[in-house]
Amino acid sequence: MLHRSKNISRPQRHNREQKPPVTSTSMPALRTALLVLALSSTAARANGIESWPAPLDASLARNGIPRSAASVLIQDVEGAPALLNHRITTPMNPASVMKLVTTFAALDQLGPTFMWKTRFMATAPIRDGTLKGDLSIIGGGDPRLSRERLWLMLRELRARGVRRIEGDVLTDRSFFSLPAHDPGAFDQRPLRPYNAGANALNVDFGSVQLRLQPTPAGADATLDPQPVGLLVDNRIRRIAGNNCGDPVTHLTASPREGGGNTLLSLEGNLPLGCTASFDWNLAPLPPERLFEGLFRTLWSELGGEISGRFRDAPSPPGSQVLVESSSPALPEVLRDMNKWSNNVIARHVLATLGALSEPGRDSAAAGARVVERSLKASGISTEGLVIENGAGLSRNERVTALSLGDLLRAAWRSRTMPELVSSLPIAGRDGTARRRVANSPAAGAAHIKTGTLDGVRSMAGYVLGASGRRYAVVLMINHPNAGAAREVQDALLEWTAGQ
Repeated sequence: MLHRSKNISRPQRHNREQKPPVTSTSMPALRTALLVLALSSTAARANGIESWPAPLDASLARNGIPRSAASVLIQDVEGAPALLNHRITTPMNPASVMKLVTTFAALDQLGPTFMWKTRFMATAPIRDGTLKGDLSIIGGGDPRLSRERLWLMLRELRARGVRRIEGDVLTDRSFFSLPAHDPGAFDQRPLRPYNAGANALNVDFGSVQLRLQPTPAGADATLDPQPVGLLVDNRIRRIAGNNCGDPVTHLTASPREGGGNTLLSLEGNLPLGCTASFDWNLAPLPPERLFEGLFRTLWSELGGEISGRFRDAPSPPGSQVLVESSSPALPEVLRDMNKWSNNVIARHVLATLGALSEPGRDSAAAGARVVERSLKASGISTEGLVIENGAGLSRNERVTALSLGDLLRAAWRSRTMPELVSSLPIAGRDGTARRRVANSPAAGAAHIKTGTLDGVRSMAGYVLGASGRRYAVVLMINHPNAGAAREVQDALLEWTAGQ
């Protein structure tokens, strides 16, 4: 078990020749004085009375953010007294920094070689190119199941001699037990891919990618592949103007059902200044419809046929594996999750922890219990911890800077330290932090996870100081002006890198 280093400084050693001898009668008084001094010093650190870095204080003041809205911890990973701590025991909304907590527990509980599996199974024989019965597809909760890997599985099925599926396609999603998911509940933007939920048989993170090529009159919109059951009604028009910016901000999309299909209407006015092609990721279909649509499209392109229908059902007893596909190993999946702050992967990782620990129970709630047990076993404080989905896309999730600091130091001492650190964006270099401190000496010196919600700015990770010491850094701001706090984060990174 890893234990948290105590944040207690030792009294300085004094040269006895410069001090009068201590008599037996003065010893109790001296001990009392030293005890009071040590306790007051510890209390000062716990209450954030230390002198704040001037750049950090100035950035907070410029953006109208009081110290009382921030929680800060900067501490050597070897556990020396903190350079700065402020409100570190106050539970704060961490936004996507919560993915660090999920990452730590996943590496601890699942191990760095863990992989998810998706299987095609059947009980019926294959005769003359026909599977004489149902095809069962067992979802194992793979967060990285893509259209490319689905195509490879179907191609392997064709190589096994199957051209026609005579029965139904049975989809088994029972690995995860989750309540119904409303993709619009968080921010009333149900088509945004970050709002997609976990599903044991998900593909492409539950989203589709539209490729748009501006034309003189509008824009050509293509889906490759286009799932069966999804139609596109393109009404995009061109208008005068050179200010393009992010072209997606000029457009809107809305789905409507009809005739067993989903019609996705694209509307908006694209400025003439938008000339390059661009991608637009949307989640217009529920997971089961998207999987079926892509399966049918890809299977048809391979020359395959299906006589029956798709339905949710467990694999019959005695089923044999026809095709199996494994995800990349856990560290690679966590790298995708953290480098690009993928909420769907985080939901899947948490649900996987719960499904393996407590089969049949609410997988997300069980996963949260697994995470808490993992942290406690490593000596990490869980006071005030609230986990809802493990992704940070929540108004309810909470964690303290003390817990995150404990976690970063425990991770640094753990066997999976390289995997956790390499999953984090490098400030000024890649991922969601690629544009942070880009022209600063701090660029490349910080592996940092950031988080953003309305009223929330957070970051946590590791910064290498000029001295060669590495620091665990945590900053969480919960305030209406938090959106302006990127400057505050950069100031803290630069100051720490200069230590």
